[in-house]
Amino acid sequence: MASPISANKAELLAIANSVASEKMIDKAIVIEAMEEAIQKAARARFGQENDIRAKLDPMNGDLRLWRVVEVVEEVEDYFKQVDVAQAQKLQPGAVVGDYIVDPLPAMDDLGRIDAQSAKQVIFQKVRDAERERQFEEFKDRAGEVITGVIKSVEFGHVIVNLGRAEGVIRRDQQIPREAARVGERVRALISKVERNNRGPQIFLSRAHPEFMKKLFAQEVPEIYDGIIEIKAAARDPGSRAKIGVISHDSSIDPVGACVGMKGSRVQAVVQELQGEKIDIIPWSEDSATFVVNALQPATVSRVVLDEEEARIEVVVPDDQLSLAIGRRGQNVRLASQLTESQIDIMTEEEASEKRSREFAERSKMFEEELDVDETLSQLLVAEGFVELEEVAYVELDELAGIEGFDEELAEELQSRAKEALERQEEAHRAARTELGVEDDLADLPHLTEEMLVVLGKAGIKTLDDLADLATDELIAKRREAPRRRQTPAEKLAAPPVQQQRRPQRTEDKGGVLGMFGLSEEQGNEIIMAARAHWFEDEEAEVETGASETQAEEAANAESSQ
Repeated sequence: MASPISANKAELLAIANSVASEKMIDKAIVIEAMEEAIQKAARARFGQENDIRAKLDPMNGDLRLWRVVEVVEEVEDYFKQVDVAQAQKLQPGAVVGDYIVDPLPAMDDLGRIDAQSAKQVIFQKVRDAERERQFEEFKDRAGEVITGVIKSVEFGHVIVNLGRAEGVIRRDQQIPREAARVGERVRALISKVERNNRGPQIFLSRAHPEFMKKLFAQEVPEIYDGIIEIKAAARDPGSRAKIGVISHDSSIDPVGACVGMKGSRVQAVVQELQGEKIDIIPWSEDSATFVVNALQPATVSRVVLDEEEARIEVVVPDDQLSLAIGRRGQNVRLASQLTESQIDIMTEEEASEKRSREFAERSKMFEEELDVDETLSQLLVAEGFVELEEVAYVELDELAGIEGFDEELAEELQSRAKEALERQEEAHRAARTELGVEDDLADLPHLTEEMLVVLGKAGIKTLDDLADLATDELIAKRREAPRRRQTPAEKLAAPPVQQQRRPQRTEDKGGVLGMFGLSEEQGNEIIMAARAHWFEDEEAEVETGASETQAEEAANAESSQ
């Protein structure tokens, strides 16, 4: 018959092996948890003040207990210190300052309370190790499609059993009107994995465009092999989607490969996405061509790009307007997401009216500012000039090269344009002064008098006012989603922007100076220049403090003499 100690050894090792196997964690972690639990139980038995250590041999189950004590000349803490004489008995040759081991008797049995405490420590340690294992397993799997079983539905969020972990499909990441039934298998995209006190949080999605792309990769071997690439994707989950595809092999039609024989491949994806209609369009490096494809099945007459503002003006025949916009703006919204640009749609008639209006406005501006006749101002607009700055600072040869112009006329027009700009600058300066904007702001880099007027109207009138802003608050632009016009055909309301010879100012899009097209680097320079006086004030305070300290020391030295 084995001794009780041997039985305890075997039991400890059996528990360690069982827990490690069941939880799929390293046996060393379980052994470490047991050692920590035994240490806690031993401190409860021998005194919490003791620095007790435990060592469990993972091979034979031998358990050693000891306490660590410091060798001192005079003992003040009898739990953690021993004198030299006692230390010599425990470890010959011990000297003051050494830390030595004082063996403790083995605990053949644990009390009920000690055992319960040790059990809690082991369970907690194992839980922590299991959570860490789960996090390590899933942390690098974001973007992967995984299959699980629906465990429960809580407050609209679907909890999915992934085998050794659980994931959640939040309400906004589900396909609308899709019924989630407990026990059903479900496929979803791992969108994000976060570390949490209660274990790893694995967020799943069935509404993300990447989920649809991964499904196509599973159904279309050419995509999986990299022969066909999905360059862009946009979804209105459960309703409609668009993907832009390109083939790296000229002999393979990317659209046909994704559709499959009699639509078998695309139908498999549609079925997984609960009947979501998918438009597969050829991707093109040419932005205009891609926009035309993205707006299918509508026919497009003309496309005008403004790459600086990431806006696209699309002109369609009158009978194609409703088709281009789609039901509740769905078609143009998906096309905007696909091209990552704001798309403004108008009919031929509207485009003509807009061009006529802009032509008249610009002609009148040149006519008044340059003091020229209507014919000359219209000729400038017809040649593509839209602002006074262009006339003032364009190369003289380009201006003189216009039919009917000569060098003398070009020089006169440039002179008048510069005078007009000076008048505008003076008017802005007067407006800025009236608003109470300090002159110090005018010395900052990149700021014009017109910008200072805008700042003054926003209540930013001193260096401190400007220095308190973040760069985004000063220059950030906000991309707007397509809006709808209140017309019988429910046209989009966002004002279209023609592609110009140079970037034009547009309406404020977020930052105070967002309409001026300042770069992030320029915004940072403005903010840092506005804050420069803060650092100068701090240096002055330091120098003043140092001077006062030196004066006090001198006075003290003089009084002591």
